[in-house]
Amino acid sequence: MADIVDSATRSRMMSRIRGRDTLPELLVRRYLHAAGLRFRTNARKLPGSPDIVLPRYRTVVFIHGCFWHRHAECRFATTPATKTEFWNGKFSANVSRDLRVRGELEALGWNVLTVWECQLASELALDEIFWKIVGGWTASAADISSG
Repeated sequence: MADIVDSATRSRMMSRIRGRDTLPELLVRRYLHAAGLRFRTNARKLPGSPDIVLPRYRTVVFIHGCFWHRHAECRFATTPATKTEFWNGKFSANVSRDLRVRGELEALGWNVLTVWECQLASELALDEIFWKIVGGWTASAADISSG
């Protein structure tokens, strides 16, 4: 299936996708701040510049978009019909970088929490993020469950 907009329009649309301060990030940050947690954002000194860094809890939070980071079995993790080789290469590079960064952070002693964009529709997911941060969890349980 061909793209429904011309290449100049598509280019303009894609250039407006931001890498930080996205709506899902702002939602999580507002919730955590209202819950009394204090944090830093996009700490460049840490591998992968985590979206949220909570030094007190030795925890970092990545808020991933389902499309860009390939959330498994998510309806938003679609592959464009045109230039599939390009997109598959881009997506696999993103996924491998995410795994590498996670390993580096865990090796430095950080707990790594991954939050998926599609899971933020539920207020319960925000509560789960909070309790995983303050409640002491292990890295093996580092993803927010679907629900």
